[in-house]
Amino acid sequence: MKDKNLPDDINLKSLNELTQEANKIIEQIEEEKNFENSLDEYQKLIRLNNIIEKKFQNTSKKISLETKDKINKILSKKNEKRIK
Repeated sequence: MKDKNLPDDINLKSLNELTQEANKIIEQIEEEKNFENSLDEYQKLIRLNNIIEKKFQNTSKKISLETKDKINKILSKKNEKRIK
């Protein structure tokens, strides 16, 4: 799905900013009386949701890797002390 109708800087925004953007779209959809008119907004929300999900997965993966590295460093220091 193309990210048309979304700003070019959308990938530079934080998860919080993207969530706020999604909430604004939801508010616009809820205010619309004729739901056929909000089809574009629904599609925009779906695209934004996909971006949020990917960014969340990437952030989660990064945190997991950083945590694993920190654990390995702690364990290696602990093992060095045992050897001495």
